Amino acid sequence: MTASDPDLEQVQLVDLQDRPIGRAEKLDAHRRALLHRAFSVFVFDPAGRLMLQRRADTKYHSGGLWTNTCCGHPRPDRPLVAEATRRLREEMGFECPLTPVGSLQYQLPVPGDLIEHELDHLLCGRFQGEPVPDPAEASAWRWLAWPELLAEVARAPDGFTPWLREILAQRRPLIENWVEEHCNG
Repeated sequence: MTASDPDLEQVQLVDLQDRPIGRAEKLDAHRRALLHRAFSVFVFDPAGRLMLQRRADTKYHSGGLWTNTCCGHPRPDRPLVAEATRRLREEMGFECPLTPVGSLQYQLPVPGDLIEHELDHLLCGRFQGEPVPDPAEASAWRWLAWPELLAEVARAPDGFTPWLREILAQRRPLIENWVEEHCNG
């Protein structure tokens, strides 16, 4: 095992006000449904299209599903934006400025008898170019206009990660407002 193995990675356990209350190994936190800090990154091009990634089939859960540009867990006691930027670079091979736009809390079952019980921070960014995804993280990517994303999720929800569907259900206006202010589309 290496330090990047999911069962060795540490997550920051938090209370409902996002105050740190401890640490846990990532897989243990998901097995025991412990509330922990997470982030979901949404990167748009100047026309307002969202970059989606298809999670690699070999991911420890939700492999093969489409999701937002990047997601992950900040390492304990590290700055959120810096950690999201690091993970964006690791997963998708690029960086761009990221802006926090809000957060939400959810508890969702995912494959492998795991539970995503997260206080998820949403960050948006703008990028024009082609990513170079790590194939161990993302098997494909695509730009998709926001209305097309909403239609696809409504038509075939099981093709998308549970957290992306939950974010769209709970916090869609936060993301739409950011796009309206920062993209021409």
